[in-house]
Parts: sequence; structure tokens; C-alpha cells
Amino acid sequence: MNLVVGATGLLGGEICRQLATEGKPVRALTRSTSDPVKVGALQHLGIDLVQGDLKDRASLDAACQGATAVISTASSILTRQPGDSIKTVDREGQLNLVDAAKAAGVEHFVFISFRHNPDLWCPLEDAKRSVEQRLKASGLTYTILQASYFMEIWLSPALGFDYPNAQARIYGEGHNGISWVSFKDVAQFAVASLDHPAARNAIVEVGGPEALSPLEVVRLFEEVGGQAFTVEHIPEEALQAQQANAPDPLQESFATLMRSYAAGDAIEMEATLAAFPLRLTSVRDYAEGVLATA
Repeated sequence: MNLVVGATGLLGGEICRQLATEGKPVRALTRSTSDPVKVGALQHLGIDLVQGDLKDRASLDAACQGATAVISTASSILTRQPGDSIKTVDREGQLNLVDAAKAAGVEHFVFISFRHNPDLWCPLEDAKRSVEQRLKASGLTYTILQASYFMEIWLSPALGFDYPNAQARIYGEGHNGISWVSFKDVAQFAVASLDHPAARNAIVEVGGPEALSPLEVVRLFEEVGGQAFTVEHIPEEALQAQQANAPDPLQESFATLMRSYAAGDAIEMEATLAAFPLRLTSVRDYAEGVLATA
């Protein structure tokens, strides 16, 4: 049985779908406050549902019983309920889950993390690295997927890449390459990790098929859509000030992620794809898809 934690989120829901499509048994952790539409979609896939919360250790102990693998995508960053925070969910909650998995005799733990920038630190970074260290020391077989920037989030109107209106907000000068990755491809890696020897006790850096700078992304969207973009740059000095003056850990972490974006995040994927021969979504694929329906 594969327990997916974060199952009603964007990535977790896709992992559930892919597992169910492959005929693998899936148990999804949901909360009483989870979106009923998303819960219904999981039920439609024939997925076993169990209620619990990362902030409630007892519920995690129950959810992990009988599970052979845990895949955790849960985070408080994009969606949160009362009492959720980076501290309570991304750090303490995930640490609770690792401990519960170990106590229940789970064989394999797949943790979705993000790329490490040694020059920048924030509460979310601290939470992710703390969980990674606990996993490494737990005795569980682990896979840590350190993913680059999700194109569906960072190249979307929600974060200033307003492709329907040909407007783009760029953090920094926009010249440094980023290995934009689709959440669907991160889900592919998570599912493949369950059975792949190369994923055992491994950290796998996950990016897209090529690194493109934000300005190159803008030019690609202009080419695909046939419309010139208006570009707004947020200077790195402004991002530094935003980080320094952030009113809470969430805003501090967002500002730090924007600074990391400005610095670039290029990943060489050749060796990884030799081990995991998956077809990755390109930014062009993404642009053609979203512009066709914009």
C-alpha cells in the first residue's frame, strides 16, 4: 500500500492519479476540511481515503499502518488551514510523519523537497533540510526529490507571468537559466522511485529537459503566441529588502525563493534521464498548451 500525504494538492493529486492508473494500491491522507471536490476526485479513482493531519501524530500512526511506502508532498506554502504554518506543517508535521512511518515499519519514504541554494536561507529551507536529515538518519529507505521551479506555478498569472495578457513579472535581471519542471514530471519521478534501484537512499535533483532564462521564456511565449510581452523587472535589491522586512516566515520564504529564481537554477539532467528514461515536459510544450486555451 502506498500512502500519499498531500493528496489533495496539485502534485499529490497527480501522484495519486498516476499510481491508480498503474494499478498500484493507493491510500490518500485527507483532512476533514479538505476540498470536497478534490476528495471526490480521489474517490472516483478508487483510492482508499484516510483522515489525518500532519499536526496530529496519532492520526499519522494510524494512516501508516499497513503501508509499504509513503510519498509526502504536503506543504503549507500554497494552501493552508487554521494552525498551518511552515513550522507546524513543513517542519514539525513532516518530522512527525517520518517518525510515524518508521514506527509502522514502512519500507520506503519518498519526500518531495526543493533545490538547495547555499547562499540563501529561509524558514522553508530550514524545514526541508531538517526533514531530509531526519530521513537520512531514520533507517528507512528514502528518496529525496529536490525539484526546481514548477512551470505551472512560477510561469502562471498567480506569480506575475500573465501570459493571457502578454505581461510578465521577472525577478532580477532574468538572464540566469532555470530548469523549469512540470509538476506532472515530478509526479512521474515520485512514482518511478518506488521501484527503481537508483532511487534507493538517494537524493535526485529534478528539473526539466533544458534550462531557460526567464527572458528566454518570455521570447518563447512571444514566438508561440505571436504577441509581444510587456516585461516588469523586480530588482534584486527590492527582493533583498522584501526578505529582510518580511512580516512572517511565509513571506520571508517567498522572497527567498524569488531571490533564488533571480540567481538561476540550472540542472544537468542527462545522467538522471539515463537512469530514469522519462519524457519531460518542455517550456514550449507548456506554452503551447496554456496559450491554446488562454
